[in-house]
Amino acid sequence: MDRFLDSFLAYITVEKGLSKNTLESYGRDVGKFLVFLEENKIKSIHEIKYENILDFLSNFKKHGFSDTTTVRTIVSIKQFFKYLLIEKIIKEDPSSQIQTPKMKKSIPGVISLEDVEKILASPDEKTPEGVRDLAMLELLYATGIRVSELINLKQNEVNFEMGFIIVYGKGSKERIVPMGTEAQEKLKTYMEQSRPILLKQRECKELFVTRRGKGMSRQGFWKLIKGYALKVNISKPISPHTLRHSFATHLLERGADLRTIQIMLGHSDISTTQIYTHVENERLKEIHKKYHPRS
Repeated sequence: MDRFLDSFLAYITVEKGLSKNTLESYGRDVGKFLVFLEENKIKSIHEIKYENILDFLSNFKKHGFSDTTTVRTIVSIKQFFKYLLIEKIIKEDPSSQIQTPKMKKSIPGVISLEDVEKILASPDEKTPEGVRDLAMLELLYATGIRVSELINLKQNEVNFEMGFIIVYGKGSKERIVPMGTEAQEKLKTYMEQSRPILLKQRECKELFVTRRGKGMSRQGFWKLIKGYALKVNISKPISPHTLRHSFATHLLERGADLRTIQIMLGHSDISTTQIYTHVENERLKEIHKKYHPRS
C-alpha cells in the first residue's frame, strides 16, 4: 500500500501547494496508519473499513498523543481517502463517518517586554556564535516570522536598503516583512563579520549557519533559545514560537490593528490571528475600569 501513499503525497504537493513540514506530517500520519493495517493483516486498500480507522485512532489515543496530534492525524487520513476516491481507486470512503473534532484555540504563551530584552541581552557578542544568535533572536522578535522561515532565510532575501526581508511561508506564499533598525544592525554585523568566520570559505545557501558550515536546524535554534532563557532565569516554557506570539501581542498592546498583524504573521485567514484579541479585550476592560464612573 506504500505506492498509494507515494502517489497521494505527489498529488497533494501539486494540487495543494502545501509546505514541506505539512507534507511530512501527512506522510508520517498516513504511514503510521498503513503500518497499523499491515500489522492487523489488512493488505489491500479495498479491505479497509470504518471500524479499522476507529481501531487505529483508539490505539493512537492510548499512547498519550495530544488532541492536536490526534486531530491532525484524522485530517491526514480523511485527505488520503478523499484522494483515493477522486482517483477512483476506491468506490466508497470508509473515513466519511469520522468526525474531525473542533479544537479550542488556546491563547499562545507570551513573555513580557522585560523578559524579551533579557533574552536579547544574553548572547555573547564577542564570539561569532553569539553575534549569530543575537541576529536570529532580534530578527525573530522584530518580524514575528516562523522558526522554519527564519532558518530557511537566504542572503538575497534580505534588503537592507528598504529595511525588509522576503519570507516564504506556508504553501510557499511570499510576503514582505519590515525588520526594524535594531534587527538590521545586528543582522548586518553577523553577515559581514561572523558568518564568514563560521563558514571558513565553505558555501551554504542558508543565511544562518553553524560552525560545521551547515544551516541552523529547528532543533538547534530551539536549544539555543531555551538555553538563553535559562541563563536569564526565565522559568516559563520558552520556544521560538514564544517570540512570534510576543511580537504579535506587543504590537497589539501598542495599538496595531489585527489586519496588519495578520499580514506580517502570514496568516491566510484573519480568524487565526483573532487568538490575539484577548490582549485587546483585556485592554478594553482596563480602560473601562479606569475611566467609567461606575466601574
